[in-house]
Amino acid sequence: MDTTYVTTPVGRRPMTLAMMLTQRKASALPKGESRNKWKLFRSVCEARRELEVTDRALTVLDALLTFLPEDEMSTSTSLVVFPSNVQLSIRARGMTPATLRRHLAMLVDAGLIARKDSPNGKRYARRGRGGEIDEAFGFNLAPLLARAEEIERLAARIQLDRERLRIAKERVSICRRDIAKLISAAELEDAPGDWAPLYVQFRSVIDSLPRQATLMQVETALRQLEDIRTAIVNQLENHVKAQNICANESQRERHIQDSDPESHFEIERSRNHDRPAPTVNVEDRKSAEDNPVRPLSLAAVLQACPQVGAYGPGGTIRNWSDLASASSIVRTMLGISNSAFHDAVAAMGAESASIVTACILENAERITSPGGYLRSLTLKARHHSFTPAPMLHALLRSRDTGG
Repeated sequence: MDTTYVTTPVGRRPMTLAMMLTQRKASALPKGESRNKWKLFRSVCEARRELEVTDRALTVLDALLTFLPEDEMSTSTSLVVFPSNVQLSIRARGMTPATLRRHLAMLVDAGLIARKDSPNGKRYARRGRGGEIDEAFGFNLAPLLARAEEIERLAARIQLDRERLRIAKERVSICRRDIAKLISAAELEDAPGDWAPLYVQFRSVIDSLPRQATLMQVETALRQLEDIRTAIVNQLENHVKAQNICANESQRERHIQDSDPESHFEIERSRNHDRPAPTVNVEDRKSAEDNPVRPLSLAAVLQACPQVGAYGPGGTIRNWSDLASASSIVRTMLGISNSAFHDAVAAMGAESASIVTACILENAERITSPGGYLRSLTLKARHHSFTPAPMLHALLRSRDTGG
């Protein structure tokens, strides 16, 4: 038999109980267990903090994996590698021998590799007559394969937490923007409310968030900000309701003052009494029957414009009346004037104006002047060249495609 010898690094760490258990678990690997070594290495990189290994130690593990001839790690093949110190240093990007020994020891302590010592303490492989390796002494990568399921589970949890953190941070940013705009709009309109204390509370939540906040810290801040936003929306709702009551009473008074025994409706009817009924073109009637106007459902509106839901009574929208209340608050927050919104209601109807306002909120970051944009849509609606349906369907399509 041919024998290949490689000098081992001097010095050995004492065998601990954890190391013995790791080696025992590696030796008990079931037959047929296999993993792609580079996919498994990526999982180790993802879970490195949980595994208590540094990025330099991962560089050494990466170098060790390159000495396995196949990409697939399997119990049916040898998982012991026996590189020389020089070879290992080169593949570890020129790492010095002392640093190499330190990070090899870290990988052993973390239970990712194990030392398989030869009788003389050197790393080598004993080959058979056909050139195949009968037995090798060096670094055993079987512990890495033995912990593959655990490492993959750790990596998946860390990825999920990172995604949750990203979403929570985005929601904090949106909530932070909404609160600042709502308070600013309320102060501009001199709406009654506890704006100063709410702003102080809002700033204290934002300022308490550390630069590298954890998922728990961000989610706690998000709940606090959502409570503040709800409190602001409730106060603005009361203000809008009070304004509507005053407006209704004013309209009622004008109606009483303008009332006449012979109403305008009666006058118009008497004028048009002898006129023939208007005729409808047969082709127009057929076109209308073939292409009926289908009303938009509230569910579709809320699916396309989920942000508007936060401004409904109690933070939810259950009917069109709730959507109208929410749109009154949203248009104030967006800086849309009363006249622009009332013109939109007159041109396209209350429900359509509310839908358009919800769509503008959803696209607020891309619309420079929400008030001017609404006025341009109102002008189109007057000329019968605009309905909110295409806007809404575009938002629904963008959500379906992840855009």
